[in-house]
Parts: sequence; structure tokens; C-alpha cells
Amino acid sequence: MTNKLLYHLLKSIDFDEKTKGEIAQKLTENKNIFNFLINRGFLKPEELLRLIANLLREGKISIEDLDSIGGKIKEEVLKYYAKMLHISFVDLDSIDFDLKIASKFPVNQLKKFHALPLKESDINVWIALADPLDIGAQEALQRFVPRKPIKIVLADKQQIDNYLNKLELNENIKELINEIRQDLQSGATDRDNIEESSAILKLIEAILKTSILSRASDIHIEPTENNCIVRARVDGMLTEKFIFDRDIYPPLSSRLKLLANLDIAEKRKPQDGRFSETIMDKEYDFRISTLPIVTGESIVIRILDKSKALIPLEQAGMSRYNFEVFTKALKTPYGIILVTGPTGSGKSTTLYGALNMLRSVEKKIITVEDPVEYQINMVQQAQVNPKIGFTFASALRSILRQDPDIIMVGEIRDQETMRIAVQAALTGHLVLSTLHTNDAISAINRMIDMGIEPYLVSGALIAIEAQRLVRRICPNCREEVELEPSLFEEIRPYLPSRYKFFKGAGCKECEFSGYKGREMISEVLRIDEDISRMIAREESKENIRKAALEKGFKSMLVDGINKAIEGNTTIEEVLRVTRL
Repeated sequence: MTNKLLYHLLKSIDFDEKTKGEIAQKLTENKNIFNFLINRGFLKPEELLRLIANLLREGKISIEDLDSIGGKIKEEVLKYYAKMLHISFVDLDSIDFDLKIASKFPVNQLKKFHALPLKESDINVWIALADPLDIGAQEALQRFVPRKPIKIVLADKQQIDNYLNKLELNENIKELINEIRQDLQSGATDRDNIEESSAILKLIEAILKTSILSRASDIHIEPTENNCIVRARVDGMLTEKFIFDRDIYPPLSSRLKLLANLDIAEKRKPQDGRFSETIMDKEYDFRISTLPIVTGESIVIRILDKSKALIPLEQAGMSRYNFEVFTKALKTPYGIILVTGPTGSGKSTTLYGALNMLRSVEKKIITVEDPVEYQINMVQQAQVNPKIGFTFASALRSILRQDPDIIMVGEIRDQETMRIAVQAALTGHLVLSTLHTNDAISAINRMIDMGIEPYLVSGALIAIEAQRLVRRICPNCREEVELEPSLFEEIRPYLPSRYKFFKGAGCKECEFSGYKGREMISEVLRIDEDISRMIAREESKENIRKAALEKGFKSMLVDGINKAIEGNTTIEEVLRVTRL
């Protein structure tokens, strides 16, 4: 595919022999040559878009040949191509199309032509096509709606195929959907006897099973004006799993509420609950949260798998340097160690890993969490309950009277909790906690901003670890790649003299995402005497960073770039989570 496109491209441009030699050499090493041409200044981006769009219009290459480009360049080519043909380009992931229209067409015909019906008016039916010049496809599709002319828009072939696969999946559970509709008509899903509807239970089991097999951490069930969309968060990113008609949502949400012992009549305020289910002969705990929105209630189900909770710290993904600095800090008898990062960055997993390393018969370890998701042997775990006044601060005061050696506070949210934690650290306890800051050094300023005197901060702090989670490249389809021009310029100052970058091409093992699993990137700031004095003197963040770098501190961005060069993740992933 690439060679055909490249052949016509090189034929269109008058390159000198030396340049042709460089391109030929690169072809033997790298499948994606187009970013290389731009990065080395052989072509301007606008020139490349125009040339490829013209080749498409002239029929010298096909839509399938664009698969070899990928990334932003492919999307820009399609937009440029649509403009040339005087039609619209549609990003399918950003619109809410009506699922019922697709039911007028056989799925096998839609898959054959890479077509997806989007909306219908009194006059027209709009259909997204991967190849807008395929007249045969347009004529065949027109036969299914003979009274309304079809209007063509251009969409990415991969996006169309993804949605058609979901429609096909819906076809496979069509019997369940029909059963649910029959139950609705017969009144079997009324409030009093909703539990007797077996079809809705089977549908819930199908949703849970599909999500667990996809390695999902959360399931999002969201009603829209036209549909009910089920998405799963896999490796930190949401992917659509099912699209149902809107009428399936009410019985589905009611049954889930019953499972979690929630009030099914209450739809005006948020509710939280839990339930357990045995899926594929394994018991899972599920935490459910409902939130009233304009179109109904957004339902999020957190999948709790105990086997994934207690990952040993050495397997969490820290670089060797960061791991050594962090574990050395954990051996300090007293002081505060902070783990920072946004929600969902794996802070709790790191803290659990640290507790797993520290726990022993000789040490009393007490935690206060909100909520306690996983139970650990030899660790006393308390769960906050604000309704009865059992907050982080009040729990921490009580814990200090329990003669602990090590205290873990799930999150420090206010000055009172922070002050008690600092006092505990200064009076001989090792305190582990989390804080929401963008990087390690910002945690120092956050503590001072919360009202803690700088001399207390400098005396209590031992180390600060900041982290993010990046998706790991699927090992089964990993291939070398040339970076996109904008990314290459952004990271050029951090690159060593020799480097290679990789991506996942997409395969069945990773559900064609190119990623499988997640990996941590981190930075660990060890508070030694010099930095401690700088904190007490209230020196600027820039000065502290400069001093830390001189002592070997490696920023999260550098750690991420190193992991990308090693082939563990992509530069896109690193920049996605480290850009402030």
C-alpha cells in the first residue's frame, strides 16, 4: 500500500538522486515515510495534502492506500479531499447519529461498501461513505430507501468499520433486545416485578462480560436523545462497546439500581452503591454511581478486581533510578512521603505497593481511605464517613492514639488534615499520602499555600513522587515509526544522539488499538538537606528544580521519552499526560 502511494508521490515531485537514496534507505527501516519527508524538510505539509488528494481524485490511489499514512496527516488529507469534492467531512466520534436509520439497511451491505447511515429528514437520508466516488455503492444503498435521495458525506474508513462492528454486535444480541421490548409491552419491567425480567439480566451480564474481557476498569452507560451508549474505559481511554435504542435505557438503569440496592424511583439526585456478580466463574465487585443529567441519568460502574490491586512496587513501572530513590525514602523511620498526580493516575496503586513492601509483624500500619477498595493483610484500614463526622482529619487524630508506626492517608484535601499529618511526621511517624499537583516540586508550594509554615514543610518532607499512566504499546504488533513533524520539534531538545520510536499497528490481541496495558512514568524528588534549607528559605520553584536537576533529578517528561525510546510506549501518549 505504502509503496503504491509513495511511487506516485515521488513521480509527482522532482527529487534529486541523493534525496531519493535517503528515502529508499528509510523505506527499508520504516513503514511510515510521510512524516520523515516532512521532518527532514523534503515536503511541506500543505504540499503533501494537495498531492495525495489529487491522486485520490484522479483514481491513481484508493482510499485503502491511505491506511498506511495514519495519524493527523490522514485526517487532514480526508478533509482536503472532501473540500475538493464539495462534500462534508464528518468525524463520527463527535456526532450523535440515529441508530434506527441503520436498521433499514442490511449490515452485510453496509460493511461491503464501508457505509454508515447517519440521519434522515423528510426529504433525504445522509450516509457516511469511506469512498465518495464509489457510484456502485451509492446506487446499491439508494435501493433500500427508494423514496428519499441519499446525500453522501466523507468519513474515515476505520471509524465507519468500528461503528459497523458495534452494529453487528447489536445484531447478535437482537434477541435479548426483542425480549426486553416484549417484557416492556407486557409490563414485566414495572417497579414491582422488574426483577423477574431475565432478558435485562442477560443484557447486563453481556455488558459486564464484554467489558471485563476488554480489560476495562469502568463502564459508562449514558442516555442521549436518540440512543443509549455503553462505553468502557480500557487502559485509561473510553471506547464504545454497545449502542442501543433509547427505549432500552429505562429498564437497564432500573435493574442496575436494584442490583446495587439503590432507590429506582429517585432520579433527581446522585446515588452510590455496590454489588457483586460472578462473571466467567470469577467473583467481581462493582461500585456504581448515578448522576442526573439532561437526558436521564449517567451511570458509571467501577470494576474492582482484587488480583490487580496489590501490584508489587518493583512491577509498577518505575525506572530503576526512580525506584531506588523512592524505596530509599520508604526506609526512613519518620516523615512525609507524598504521591501526586491527577485522578486515575495510579496513585492508590503506588501507595498500596508501598504498604505491601513495608508491612510486617513488627510494624503497626493504619490507613484512612475514601473508600476502602481493597483489603490488605496486617494493615488496619478505616473508611471515612462525613455524614457522622468521621472525616480524614478526625480519623487521623484517632489513629495517632492507636500507637501506629506507619500511617497512610488516602488524600489530603484541607489544611486541618495536612497540619495533623505534618505533626505526625515530626513526632516519629512515617506518613504516606496523596496530593493533586501537576508535578513533584509543585507539591511543596501546595503545602505552603494550604497554610503550613515553610520550616515545618522542610522538616517533615522526605520525598515527593509524581506520576502518570501511559498506555503500553502492544508487543504483538509493535513497529518502528517516524514521528509527526509537530511532535518531533516539541521533543527535539530532549533526544539523545541515537533513538528510535515505535507504535502498535493494531491487531486482534489489542482490539486494533495498538496498545495493551498501561505503564507508569514518574519523577521522584528526594528532599535532602540542601533542598530542605531552600524550602525553609521559601526559594522559588525554579531554583529548587535547578538544584534538584544538578543532583540527578529526572523529570516525568524525560522519563516518558526514555520509555518511548525503549519501545514501551509512544511519544503521543507521553505528551498527552505530561502537557500542562
